[in-house]
Amino acid sequence: MNLPFLRALVHDRFLQLLLLIGFSLCFFTPFAPAKWPAAIDWHTIITLSGLMLLTKGVELSGYFEVIGRRMVRRFHTERRLAMFMVLASALLSTFLTNDVALFITVPLTITLKKLCEIPVNRLIIFEALAVNAGSLLTPIGNPQNILLWGRSGLSFPEFIGQMAPLALVMMLTLWGLCWFCFPAKTLTYHGGMKTTAWQPRLVWCSLAFYLIFITSLELKQELWGLVLVAAGFLLLARQVIARVDWSLLLVFMAMFIDVHLLIQLPALHNLLNSASELSPSGLWFTAIGLSQFISNVPATILLINYVPPDTLLAWAVNVGGFGLLPGSLANLIALRMANNRRIWWRFHLYSLPMLLWAALVGYGLLFFR
Repeated sequence: MNLPFLRALVHDRFLQLLLLIGFSLCFFTPFAPAKWPAAIDWHTIITLSGLMLLTKGVELSGYFEVIGRRMVRRFHTERRLAMFMVLASALLSTFLTNDVALFITVPLTITLKKLCEIPVNRLIIFEALAVNAGSLLTPIGNPQNILLWGRSGLSFPEFIGQMAPLALVMMLTLWGLCWFCFPAKTLTYHGGMKTTAWQPRLVWCSLAFYLIFITSLELKQELWGLVLVAAGFLLLARQVIARVDWSLLLVFMAMFIDVHLLIQLPALHNLLNSASELSPSGLWFTAIGLSQFISNVPATILLINYVPPDTLLAWAVNVGGFGLLPGSLANLIALRMANNRRIWWRFHLYSLPMLLWAALVGYGLLFFR
């Protein structure tokens, strides 16, 4: 019996909320549990499993501490460090996707907290916002863009040109917020910190496993890739498998089932059927609002069957990644990895104003240029 895993489930308030929502929705939709497994995006679950194993492998190797020590020596102030981490998160998300970028930057940020005094929760929140802003630029930055790009018929550069104005404004906004939210005070190092020995073998093996896993994803053999990665860690470092936050997978499964139940509500069906008749401004706010509750990827999948995959839809669902926690799955990944209860409500102090600003800026650029 895995007691740490059971304790995590008992104290996981977000998972309990998702289960309560799913239970409530069962009273308003057809009760068909046999269909629930098919509602889960198993590709996402398998991909997350592999990424969590790989990130935990690098983390337990001690290599993040090696990088962290070099960074705190290079960036002498809290503001410079924060602006670098935000920029790195955004750039990584443009070609590694937003969730993969977070699996690199968030563990590194948590390691930095062990080395110096930084507002780690605030920095992780900004990194979550940064990957949402950076990933909207390219066709491969996030799942909804991959779908929209495939349907739009645009070339890779044309899609980037379509998204560039909104991406530029949001990144400049984040950098401006970083300037005001992180002071230019000198970083204070923790006294008495010992340099822990890191494990080069585990780092290099994790990198080799990463290449194997990415190759398996490209070949559409993600399950075999996960099996190989898990087997590798089982032989090399079993503690990696034991230390992964597996309850995160249950959160995602519950979320997929809740969305499956939600989209069966008659009111939502009526909204989708009338989506093609909405005015451009009506579609703009509908896509953003829908993303807030069912996440922007399911919102894109639903709306793309009723409206064209043009600039308006692409901007709207990406703007919908800001705001409430379910707006983007990347938000959930970042906050779960932070492992701090206070971060859940603090996130919305920054994300909701960003949603309002992004919606207004996007609306202005689309309809008044």
